[in-house]
Amino acid sequence: MLPYQDPAQPTLNRVGDLMSRMSLDEKIGQLVQVDRAALTAPEDIATYRLGSVLSGGGSAPADNSPNGWAEMYDGYQRAAQNTPLGIPIIYGVDAVHGHNTVRGATIFPHNIGLGATRDPALVQRIGRATAEEVAGTGPKWTFAPCLCVARNDRWGRTYESYGELPEIPASMTSIVGGLQGASLAEPSSILATAKHYVGDGGTTGGDDQGNTQLSEADLRAIHLPPFQAAVAQGVGSVMISFSSWNGQKLHGHRQLITDLLKGELHFSGFVVTDWAGIDQIDGARGFTGNEIATAINAGVDMVMVPTDYRQFLTLLRAEVQAGRISAERIDDANRRILAKKFELGLFERRFTDRALTSTVGSQPHRELARDAVRRSQVLLKNANNALPLAKTGGKIFVAGKSADDIGNQSGGWTISWQGASGNTTPGTTILQGIRNAVGSGATVTYNRDGAGIDRSYRAAIAVVGETPYAEGRGDRTGSMGLDNADLRTLSRLRATGVPVIVVLVSGRPLDIATQLGGWAALVAAWLPGTEGQGVADVLFGDYNPTGKLPVTWMANASQQPINVGDGKPALFPYGFGLSYPGGPTPSPSPSVSPPSPPRPTPSASPARRPTPTPTRSPSAAPTPSPTASAVAASCTVRYAVTSEWPTGFVTDIRITAGSAAIDGWTLRFTFPGGQTVTNAWNATVTQSGDQVSATNLDWNAIIAAGESTSFGFQAEGPTGSPRTATINTTPCTLT
Repeated sequence: MLPYQDPAQPTLNRVGDLMSRMSLDEKIGQLVQVDRAALTAPEDIATYRLGSVLSGGGSAPADNSPNGWAEMYDGYQRAAQNTPLGIPIIYGVDAVHGHNTVRGATIFPHNIGLGATRDPALVQRIGRATAEEVAGTGPKWTFAPCLCVARNDRWGRTYESYGELPEIPASMTSIVGGLQGASLAEPSSILATAKHYVGDGGTTGGDDQGNTQLSEADLRAIHLPPFQAAVAQGVGSVMISFSSWNGQKLHGHRQLITDLLKGELHFSGFVVTDWAGIDQIDGARGFTGNEIATAINAGVDMVMVPTDYRQFLTLLRAEVQAGRISAERIDDANRRILAKKFELGLFERRFTDRALTSTVGSQPHRELARDAVRRSQVLLKNANNALPLAKTGGKIFVAGKSADDIGNQSGGWTISWQGASGNTTPGTTILQGIRNAVGSGATVTYNRDGAGIDRSYRAAIAVVGETPYAEGRGDRTGSMGLDNADLRTLSRLRATGVPVIVVLVSGRPLDIATQLGGWAALVAAWLPGTEGQGVADVLFGDYNPTGKLPVTWMANASQQPINVGDGKPALFPYGFGLSYPGGPTPSPSPSVSPPSPPRPTPSASPARRPTPTPTRSPSAAPTPSPTASAVAASCTVRYAVTSEWPTGFVTDIRITAGSAAIDGWTLRFTFPGGQTVTNAWNATVTQSGDQVSATNLDWNAIIAAGESTSFGFQAEGPTGSPRTATINTTPCTLT
């Protein structure tokens, strides 16, 4: 047995031994990822020493069943095994809300709905269930989670974002632990991917693959924190965004990939491109040798080619032989990729673990998805306590194009790339859930268009909204309201005088203010997936709604982009969500001022300053503080736990200056006990025992009199608020 074949050897030893035996062709092959549909034959994996295969959106075997996937996957691994060194492939899939390309898999709510739950522990469990289903069909790598911070609802990928402020996606990186398990070596663990690095949710006009025009300070404040949190969680791969930052394509951005991600954040996994992402670097169709060199020298480790792999290998080899890509850079990429293959146990267990195949679409996973659906529902209006509906007695009318449509309620990235209306995969529609919920003496009548309703019905439920879409096609550059079919259906229902309860199935807020007055109740159901029973659970009171808006809901489409703290009057503010009488108090109510914006913008571009991951070290010396004379006569510190789960929490802290400006600040407080900061943004945070110090960055050092700045952190341990806080040794009011 050679050292690299010995699982008892440390990973670094195995990687080093294997690389010492690899030819240049074998090394450059590891940098290539090919879509399964582009392979001329499985044998090409061995012929060209390909390191990775993927299924792009909707790319599935003819037998799109769990067993069909397992057979396909094992065939590819057998081809890879038929090489002198037998290096296995790593197979990637877009399992972004469950194993969503496989018919019969559990489809969970899209991220915007999970963001409404504010429940990282739930999201971690979803990650674990998804990993089991993916591994049960063979692949060991998912291109998830998407950690974009969506700042313009016109963007067609808004539903892939957990929320418009970085604190929510940062907390939801708990899904990484679910996907990757306690150890990648576990049979049910798969590699996670933090995407799309970085700033894809901030493009001008919400243009997919567009240009994010921000200062470095704003990029770090808004879009970087979730990636910092994912790296702290040990995420194994990072995918680069199609978009640009201030005009430069991110696939060729060395400062952001090598200097920031790999250097400052100490990311040790590997970086992969998006679909043919290098093709866009020079703006011309088709990749070139120069684009390949630019991307790999910028820090890309694996290239999603995904079709012309022969040409790519020829050009890559030429760039290396000409010295435009160094042998050291190729070796670094190989070390990163091969380390993950060893950690995943692919050399020992390269074929599908058939013991996991039965988990695909299993009842426990569907029950978990149902729970996620009901926790994601946001009750936005409930006039005269129209909800919850009584289960017994009388007649209920159900209408709307999404009431009995699994495809609509699951949205894009479901079976196919863009998704589709209709019976695309097994599940429970919202209509079926309603029929399951009612008891004796109650009847449910359904007509898609609302025909046949009269005043004899005690309530009408209209399930309306968007039809499926994904990136590009989902961008809405014009109106953002309901379509004409929905409006006609609602008009028929309202004309009877029956109370109308609207269930909005959509991937983002829609422009509904002019219709809202005619509705008795409104529930934002987002894109709930296959388990529509969870929607019915809320409608009939089996679950008291707890969801809170993860985004600001526009009053009209002309307000886009609209976000927390920008001064635009919202229809419903960020964080809004009602509950039924006797349930949890809604927080915040529409009259409460929204939290401060996450990005105080300096007038000039700040100097670049590293933001290291905070460390807990009893011997760490405290950060020097400015003199007390620099502090305002009074100050206020608001300490708010914005998200919590059994093993940790996320906190937002807002510092407000009093009658004098603060020029340079260090906040100090003492944890109640047992808490450890693991990640921070917008401040440098250090910890010694239970003593915590947070010091400003270059761009938020000055707080004008009466003004505020904010920072946040993620921590392990029980929640609990400090009793005192000081700014530069001066006591502050703590709220």
